[in-house]
Amino acid sequence: MADDYLVRIGKLIRDARQHRGWTQSQLAEALGTSQSAVNRIERGNQNISLEMIARIGEALDSEIVSLGYAGPMHLRVVGGRRLSGAIDVKTSKNACVALLCASLLNQGRTVLRRVARIEEVYRLLEVLGSIGVRTRWINDGVDLEIVPSAELDLAAIDADAARRTRSIIMFLGPLLHRMDSFKLPYAGGCDLGTRTVEPHMIALRRFGLDIAATEGQYHARVDRSVRPDRPIVLTERGDTVTENALLAAARHDGTTVIRNASSNYMVQDLCFFLEALGVKVDGIGTTTLTVHGVPTIDVDVDYSPSEDPVEAMSLVAAAVVTESELTVRRVPIEFLEIELAVLEEMGLDHDRTPEYFADNGRTRLVDLTVRPSKLEAPIDKIHPMPFPGLNIDNVPFFAAIAAVAQGKTLIHDWVYDNRAIYLTDLNRLGGRLQLLDPHRVLVEGPTRWRAAEMMCPPALRPAVVVLLAMMAAEGTSVLRNVYVINRGYEDLAERLNSIGAQIEIFRDI
Repeated sequence: MADDYLVRIGKLIRDARQHRGWTQSQLAEALGTSQSAVNRIERGNQNISLEMIARIGEALDSEIVSLGYAGPMHLRVVGGRRLSGAIDVKTSKNACVALLCASLLNQGRTVLRRVARIEEVYRLLEVLGSIGVRTRWINDGVDLEIVPSAELDLAAIDADAARRTRSIIMFLGPLLHRMDSFKLPYAGGCDLGTRTVEPHMIALRRFGLDIAATEGQYHARVDRSVRPDRPIVLTERGDTVTENALLAAARHDGTTVIRNASSNYMVQDLCFFLEALGVKVDGIGTTTLTVHGVPTIDVDVDYSPSEDPVEAMSLVAAAVVTESELTVRRVPIEFLEIELAVLEEMGLDHDRTPEYFADNGRTRLVDLTVRPSKLEAPIDKIHPMPFPGLNIDNVPFFAAIAAVAQGKTLIHDWVYDNRAIYLTDLNRLGGRLQLLDPHRVLVEGPTRWRAAEMMCPPALRPAVVVLLAMMAAEGTSVLRNVYVINRGYEDLAERLNSIGAQIEIFRDI
């Protein structure tokens, strides 16, 4: 039992250190001890006194380090406040996790700039570290350095971390080039209903990968004699499916054609990164990708993922729902044009700067200023489509926006089984949303928001939508257990506070 508590404490210390952006050596220096001692503490192999725990907590400025489990994080929101000023969009969550998986293709050093400091990234870093990949935050914790090992130890994989992220499924594409057989835990992530992995399997079988799913794991075997001899047609134009096919094709010795490919933002970022690795990709931004694979990749690469269009949409929605004037900077406009066109038809008052390039030199950005507007419900329903249609992850934000518009708006979220159901949580805050079936919600506005205390929905985007409504509601609201928000947003509460929100982070005693 004592050893179990040491392991728990060690994990808490490791998470707090990584959140601070420190290496083990930096923490050791602050404590006046050795890096090896910190390593033993984090692995649960070192007896640790109450005094040392207190010193570590002080050094890391973290309440996470404690005797026992850290309680879940909650948010206390004082609503009815107007936002103002300007806020920058962070780098893309979905691009960053894809690039972390893609780093397994490279035998050289990979540096990713301005990586999103979110729980999804932390879970992948835990998985990578457990199988032998060395990662560390550099440049004051802003950038991430990844150095792979010659051999990966899949038997030592951190299964708990792997099961908490759906992104683990994108290990399949890179690993099939490195191992003849391996096991991976089932993918997890948001509770969005059943999402089959069969499209992944259909694509990867063409590279000789055979998967058997038993006992909570994917059992993978690779037949090196199997090669894609004709174009791969994806049965689903999914983002992660396309990324997995790209990762498999990148080190295939030959040319691979992928049809019905997603051309969404994270897929384009992955293609740009593969090009930096020396893999030629034709057709970026289209639904047909031609990949000229390189059997061995051993380069030192430095890459800057682009900004997150879904976070940009979150911030635009925050301004709309709180009736605020706000400038959202570094908006990847190519991936938000349909959403803005719909908002223009609803009556949104906004303007944008001339376009400029992101740090990757490819993605087009603008600064977008949103002003208080009298919105009308759109004539047509709100529904997602693969890029260049309205982004699937942006649909939930239209529930909050429609709630402040005059009239009735039909939202058809056809992709996920459960997500539309979670949008009805807005009714707890004064919304008038009628669930027509598991995929369709009728939203009637305008809404007089009211404060409430509630549990956070278990899906990322609906959870943020609830937070935005709380920001608009007069009075004090409480949103409990917001881990799912931290999966996809870096320091969201603090950043919203910087533009006028009043959100307090707290934990149960």
